[in-house]
Amino acid sequence: MAATEKQPVTGAGPFNGILTWVDERFPLMATLKSHLTEYYAPKNFNFWYYFGSLALLVLVLQIATGLFLTMNYKPDATVAFASVEYIMRDVSWGWLIRYMHSTGASAFFVCVYLHMFRALLYGSYRKPRELLWIIGMLIFLCLMAEAFFGYLLPWGQMSYWGAQVIVNLFDAIPIIGPDLAIWIRGDYVVSDATLNRFFAFHVIAIPFALAGLVAAHLLALHEVGSNNPDGIEIKKSKDPKTGIPLDGIPFHPYYTVKDIFGVSVFMLVFAIVVFFAPEFGGYFLEYNNFVAADPLRTPLHIAPVWYFTPYYSILRSFTINFFWVDAKVWGVIAMGASTMIFFLLPWLDRSPAKSIRYRGPIYKTALALFVMCFLILGYLGTQPVSEGKTLIAQICTAIYFLFFALMPWYTAIDKCRPEPERVTK
Repeated sequence: MAATEKQPVTGAGPFNGILTWVDERFPLMATLKSHLTEYYAPKNFNFWYYFGSLALLVLVLQIATGLFLTMNYKPDATVAFASVEYIMRDVSWGWLIRYMHSTGASAFFVCVYLHMFRALLYGSYRKPRELLWIIGMLIFLCLMAEAFFGYLLPWGQMSYWGAQVIVNLFDAIPIIGPDLAIWIRGDYVVSDATLNRFFAFHVIAIPFALAGLVAAHLLALHEVGSNNPDGIEIKKSKDPKTGIPLDGIPFHPYYTVKDIFGVSVFMLVFAIVVFFAPEFGGYFLEYNNFVAADPLRTPLHIAPVWYFTPYYSILRSFTINFFWVDAKVWGVIAMGASTMIFFLLPWLDRSPAKSIRYRGPIYKTALALFVMCFLILGYLGTQPVSEGKTLIAQICTAIYFLFFALMPWYTAIDKCRPEPERVTK
């Protein structure tokens, strides 16, 4: 048989003929082998490695529920809120689809934030995974855009005024700001034109970009291999005869079974939230959003959804003009920098060890402070402004940026333990 000729699907089974026919015309079995049965992942994955697959699950869930919602939703400022009420009250199981979609948005960010935290724990952004990390951060930015565009669609009070506030931030950008804000809105104020273009971005443009980036993320991951809690490369130790990593196991069936368990626990928690607390105390669905948008009545306190609040706190922490530049402009710059700075992590970290297991006390302390400040900023972003809260937000913002700015220094001087040659448990 020629070397380039495909081997037929072997083994007894009722679908072998169909699989053979497909495989002769499409690389089905080769793809399954390279990405599942013959993709060798480190054998010491732990709890933190659930959240990548869970994020993929939630993406599929969001696309599916979003598809059903668009069948009855009308992107028209005069009837958008009424169409959401129609879905909730008159469409069969419409309330369930809507709550699954709204809860899924928050679940997506929970999974992504924990996935990013795992990278900070085990150095998943370090060489040779720099491009993998950059693609992941592009997914994060697309996810933020998708959530922002979708937030306006219910056309409730908080949706309307939240979009008004966020879009007005672009107006603070020097020179291009005013024109950019008008282009985003499609009008001089948030209106029907804004709703239509946000609907187009939310339903068509961003999902296509997300799907492409997720595919690229998985391809890049399987090219360089998965990281592990020890932060060492399993490809360095291979069986001389087979070329299989000594510390690797096939992703399928070992980690597919493990992920099924994680999915089961996740879906249980997800169902509890959907059926018993879909608003989650006003954090997942704000109570003001159950009131139709009124351009003539501003809510007492306007705040974004919880997953945007850390960056909103950073924006509000700038209250003084510097170098004749308005504080609002500095706030917008800082808010943008607080997300974009993650792209530089592979080159800021100079530690000889990747994993926190072998890093010294300086990095561990810095990471703990960073996480605490991120959580505090997230809480403060949900609260009305006061002098004391603004001071705390300013301190946390300073620590947030110092974590990155000083990283080349403190990771270089940190006393790390030597990494093992082979992975441990």
